[in-house]
Amino acid sequence: MTEVRADVWLWAARLFKTRALAKQAIEGGKVDVNDVGCKPAKLLCAGDRLKLSRGEERLEIELLAVSDRRGPASEAQQLYRETEASRQAREAHREQRRLTGAGFSHPPGRPDKHARRDLRRLKDSR
Repeated sequence: MTEVRADVWLWAARLFKTRALAKQAIEGGKVDVNDVGCKPAKLLCAGDRLKLSRGEERLEIELLAVSDRRGPASEAQQLYRETEASRQAREAHREQRRLTGAGFSHPPGRPDKHARRDLRRLKDSR
């Protein structure tokens, strides 16, 4: 096998949990093949470069092999290689989120009886 559909490959490489999610990401413009947008039926071959976005995560990968079968994670990792620049950017972004707490401040403790009643009233009023 020398070529495989983009949505099938993304699913087989375990970059998306289902083929439908892979298709949805492609149609949403989250996946570029060789710096050009693609469709789910675009045929991928070894040597192609993909840029994909999953949430806040950005990946740049190079296809090493193609497969239309979803196997174990150890086999899926052999299908692609992430670029060094992409890996460093992801690590820097992860560290930045860790240091800033991702904009979430934890409450000082569990709500007491009165605070729980207030929360319940607030939720019921909607």
